[in-house]
Amino acid sequence: MTKVRFNRVSVDGLSVFYREAGDAQKPALLLLHGFPSSSHMFRDLIPALSEDFHLIAPDLPGFGQTEFRGRDEFTHSFENIARVIDRFTEVIGLNRFAIYVFDYGAPTGFRIAAWHPERVTGIISQNGNAYVEGLSDGWDPIKAYWNDASEANRNAVRGFLAPETTIWQYTHGVPDKSLISPDGYSLDNYYLAREGATEAQLDLFGDYKSNVALYPEFQAYFRSNKPRFLAVWGKNDPFFLPPGAEAFKRDIPDADIRFFDTGHFALETHADEIAAAIKSVFA
Repeated sequence: MTKVRFNRVSVDGLSVFYREAGDAQKPALLLLHGFPSSSHMFRDLIPALSEDFHLIAPDLPGFGQTEFRGRDEFTHSFENIARVIDRFTEVIGLNRFAIYVFDYGAPTGFRIAAWHPERVTGIISQNGNAYVEGLSDGWDPIKAYWNDASEANRNAVRGFLAPETTIWQYTHGVPDKSLISPDGYSLDNYYLAREGATEAQLDLFGDYKSNVALYPEFQAYFRSNKPRFLAVWGKNDPFFLPPGAEAFKRDIPDADIRFFDTGHFALETHADEIAAAIKSVFA
């Protein structure tokens, strides 16, 4: 049986929760979750990879079991999230590692890789976007809020935080919905219901434009460093389209791009297949 350890560490005073498994002498893999999830999304992947990798999966600031701070104590931006996770790797002594990025984890991990290319040994992107062609029309209401941070536009995107929307994110594009455990979306909705979480998440919606602005910088990093790269993409994702996965080959010609017949949360239905792909490229 795989032993997963559940730990906390202080990162400049912020208590960061993380899961850890595998032999610390094996290649390290930093797992970065997305919206509105937590490291819980890796519950099936971690056991499947623990024989081959040292796995570390933190909860991002504002998510999961990591200490939640309101807007008066913490500016909820992607730059701040990345800075905390960057420091987290230093605090726990993680010096060289590959990154697995999904959704919000992508602009977090890509920032860290661009800051420290010598530390990042490779990238696995599960619907983690870095190209404008990967953004679907589903982003249009959030784009409107980027361009005009009015109260009306802020209120217009509150529906993305509704419990039924979380469930839809998990089930949309999944041919066999009986494969989707209710545990994931129920836990996400629990965290979204915390006091102050709604306003923090709305701040992140508005700040997503900072990620798009950095796409050219991320792409320059890909071209300059040509990291070992694997995309494992739910092809029916309503937010991040297959052209976004294929675009990585423009800057990393040897990138391995694989599509799965599922939606946004591909690990919910294809954890075994994704684990096998990772082993074939990275182990």
